[in-house]
Amino acid sequence: MCQLLGMNANTPTDVMFSFAGLASRADEHKDGFGIAFFEDRGVRVFVDPESARASPVAEMVKRYPIKSGNVIAHIRKATQGRVMLQNTHPFMRELWGRYWVFAHNGDLKGFAPRLHGAFRPVGDTDSERAFCWLMQELAKAHAAVPTVPELTRTLAELLPQPARHGTFNVLLSNGQALWAHCSTSLYWLERKHPFGAAHLADEDLSVDFGALTRPTDRVAVIATEPLTRGEAWTALASGELRVFVYGKALGPP
Repeated sequence: MCQLLGMNANTPTDVMFSFAGLASRADEHKDGFGIAFFEDRGVRVFVDPESARASPVAEMVKRYPIKSGNVIAHIRKATQGRVMLQNTHPFMRELWGRYWVFAHNGDLKGFAPRLHGAFRPVGDTDSERAFCWLMQELAKAHAAVPTVPELTRTLAELLPQPARHGTFNVLLSNGQALWAHCSTSLYWLERKHPFGAAHLADEDLSVDFGALTRPTDRVAVIATEPLTRGEAWTALASGELRVFVYGKALGPP
């Protein structure tokens, strides 16, 4: 399967420390990587079917000082779909004049919904097919962009449907919020004042966030498995949907 990383913050924030932790797991998850950074209504998306350990694109991203309020990253271990650029997460579509970004960890069997609108997969993964269906159903449910609480309630009705077909750990964002749906494994934490030091679980790398942040800063990080040692990661329950806004985890819908 794959590995996911999401970040949601109340001020544009550098995600490279967490991305370094994710990329260190790419020896096993070697079938491509991708990362998307929201900047206001725009999105920078970098994807490569090469491993994040070997990809020149990944090296460029690690050195690129991009700060964002919402980030979704993914390293792939292919289960369905060829190892090709068009099958590399995260995927992006437009709805209601906003970009939506989606990444999936898992494997769906027999999920073949009828796609009759503007959302069609370019590649041949179960993940992109599920994303297109989700966008189609959101468009049917609302005539214009709803509020974050309204979106969360609609997603709580929709996401269990593909989840019945297998493993469906998902990160989704439209730049206003970041939604995380857990099937088998997702963890999250909030970093806020007083900030301390963090140490990557898989690399000899640490950072003192207290020296880099302001007291008003707040950052939420979501990952398939905890990326650091010594921080209070919380596991999402199977079937749980949680939304993050301005670096804070909101309650269930």
